[in-house]
Amino acid sequence: MRLPNAGRRLVPALVCGLAIATLWAGAATWYLVFHDEILARFVSQQTALQYAYEERIGALRLQLDRAMMEHLATREGLAARLADLSQRQAAMEKRQAQLSLLEGEAGRLAATADRIAADDPAETGALGYASPVTDPITKSQVKTQTKSTPKPFPTPDAFELRSRDGAPGRQSLRETEQVLAGLDQRLDRLGAHQIRTLDGLGVRAIRGSQRLRDIVIRVGLDPQRFERQREAGIGGPLVPLATDPFGIAVGQVQRALGEEERLRRIASALPLRRPLSGDYSLSSGFGPRLDPFTRGLALHTGLDMKAEFGESARATAAGRVTVADYNGGYGNMVEVDHGNGLATRYAHLSSIAVGAGQWVDAGASIGRVGSSGRSTGSHLHYETRIDGEPVDPQRFLRVLSGSDAQFLDAR
Repeated sequence: MRLPNAGRRLVPALVCGLAIATLWAGAATWYLVFHDEILARFVSQQTALQYAYEERIGALRLQLDRAMMEHLATREGLAARLADLSQRQAAMEKRQAQLSLLEGEAGRLAATADRIAADDPAETGALGYASPVTDPITKSQVKTQTKSTPKPFPTPDAFELRSRDGAPGRQSLRETEQVLAGLDQRLDRLGAHQIRTLDGLGVRAIRGSQRLRDIVIRVGLDPQRFERQREAGIGGPLVPLATDPFGIAVGQVQRALGEEERLRRIASALPLRRPLSGDYSLSSGFGPRLDPFTRGLALHTGLDMKAEFGESARATAAGRVTVADYNGGYGNMVEVDHGNGLATRYAHLSSIAVGAGQWVDAGASIGRVGSSGRSTGSHLHYETRIDGEPVDPQRFLRVLSGSDAQFLDAR
């Protein structure tokens, strides 16, 4: 029996529905049977992934913490180095101030030395005695003898302990380390330069003291003679000296400079300079001679220096005028007390330019050459006395060479 058309179309639909139902029942059955196992496996996978992720995060965090600690330690080290460099810089600047003071003390009259080199030594009082007849030193010789005075040690520029753009911390640690290393080397060089400068100052002061002491000894005087003249009134607050090597060295240089200055004052007070600025010749020396009036032997207590009438007579060292008047056979006479028992006399003057009690500097005019008193013609009678006793003035006049005179007057 043949089914109608509607029945024939319904059979495939029923078969299809049955297959779908069968598949759904199978799937449902499989899902119900294996659901827990699938879920457990899925959860296990997710848990493993989470653990791996957390472990990775922990490792990265530990690595980051270690890097941060290293970075912090490096920055702290750089900060400590920076603080140390700042302290060293402050110490260097303090040392530089001390060196500047010492340099200024050692060469404070460098301009005077230049002026002496430019002026006529006959006017400044530099001696060039090689014989009883003077041989004036020329300007070119004085310039040749002048030693250049070292320039003051330069004050160091402030170190820029910061980044290039002016904002701290914006440059890399490597760049910062390079900058600090450069500053460290610069401070080392500056410290070495300061030590060399200090050593040079000390050596110059010692040599200067020895040179001045030799001048005093060549005159025939004992430098200890002048110790008695030191003032007794001293005092002041107690300020302990520095105990670091540089501070000790500074103290030694200061003492050497003080000794040089003391000897310079002593040597400057000696009548070593020329009493006449122009050319002259000796008409009579110191010692026994035939008296020009009696023609018998007599002691001549000074030097007779032949000079033009009216020529300026000059003080051979700084001192105070004790006599400025007519004095018997001396005629018009000026006596200058230079301290420490030293005195000079200038006699037979035509006129006197100073008064008793007046202070005169070395080279100052004290009168004019003439022929007053017991004299046969225009000349200057010049005497030097130690503790009131006349001594040969050549003892003083022959001591200084041109360079010694410039060295003595340059401070």
